Amino acid sequence: MTEKSIGLIELSSIAGGFLAADTMLKAANVRLLLSRSICSGKFMVLIAGDPSGVKSAVNAGVEAADGCVIDSFVCNNIHPEVIVALGRSSVAPPEGPLGILEAFSVTTLLQAADAAVKRAPVHLLEIRLAMALGGKAFVTMTGDLAAVNDAIAAGRELIADAGMLVNAVVLSRPHPDVYRELI
Repeated sequence: MTEKSIGLIELSSIAGGFLAADTMLKAANVRLLLSRSICSGKFMVLIAGDPSGVKSAVNAGVEAADGCVIDSFVCNNIHPEVIVALGRSSVAPPEGPLGILEAFSVTTLLQAADAAVKRAPVHLLEIRLAMALGGKAFVTMTGDLAAVNDAIAAGRELIADAGMLVNAVVLSRPHPDVYRELI
């Protein structure tokens, strides 16, 4: 993977979101990961690429969407697991502990998922962002119990410090049907 950074703009306007997405893609050599309306009538644009391209694209998108931006961020040196977990539409049935981080903010959750997977050797199963979640976001992860606990602690701290924590849970031995519901 050559994409080392992700950038996100969350907007209060659907039309402004399309404008921001178009502007971002024309401003730099970046890849569009997500561009869609999300709960509460907002719009989200998520891109990936090299650090300078992502920064330029996010700056251009924020400027183009004048007055419609709720939040934006650029995360450099993103862990590859984060990008893979964003695009996952089906998950191989894992075994072992299950960790879940839930946040009120998409940007905060993405940063927490990155912090979690950098802190401990866990496997991110899926990242769900704001769609049919009332604007919230969550990430699921697995690994050995100590690693999952450590990763959840890292993500929880980041989300709590931002004032965006909904919940953080570790299931040490989840019932197989719980994993089935992730798929």
